[in-house]
Amino acid sequence: MKMIINKLLLSSLLILGIACSSNPHKAEKIDTNINNKGTVSGNSAVGVKDGNLVFQKKVNMAEELRRLQYEVYGLEDKVYGSRKFGSQGMYGSLKACRLKLSSPELGGDGKLMWTEPIDRVTDKEDEFKIGIDENDKIAGVSEEFLKDRIKRFVGYKKILQKREDEYREKVEICEAEVRAKEYKAKKANN
Repeated sequence: MKMIINKLLLSSLLILGIACSSNPHKAEKIDTNINNKGTVSGNSAVGVKDGNLVFQKKVNMAEELRRLQYEVYGLEDKVYGSRKFGSQGMYGSLKACRLKLSSPELGGDGKLMWTEPIDRVTDKEDEFKIGIDENDKIAGVSEEFLKDRIKRFVGYKKILQKREDEYREKVEICEAEVRAKEYKAKKANN
């Protein structure tokens, strides 16, 4: 009987240990020490770790997340423009090109051709829980796991890079059509 209880206890500890170690959001200690270290750049080095030659890049995650977020916000502004700065982005360029293409001077009917709606990916973030903080101040707090936020922004980046490529192609096609119609209109007037 005692042996069965020991086996159950050992099994329970093993299961508990596996469950705890499988939490992807748990902070874990990372060994960043390398021997015979040679700096490649500010945060990159080569050296020996556990007898193996390694390349190691060590980053401050607050800075890395900030860099990723700025990159995503900048990419989104490039694709869709910025209301704050009054830029139109590639979306606005496509819309302006399609407006020009529809002009009667180029054989159009003067009606704007359909353009898909703007779909900003970052507008869908940060819902705040509002309440009183530890200093008795009214505050709003948004919290998420760091790995989840990084994963989300990497996803945003992929989506926006794809859209950038799509809009670049659409703008180029539209501009080529405008040039062709302008050429035909010029030929017809001569």
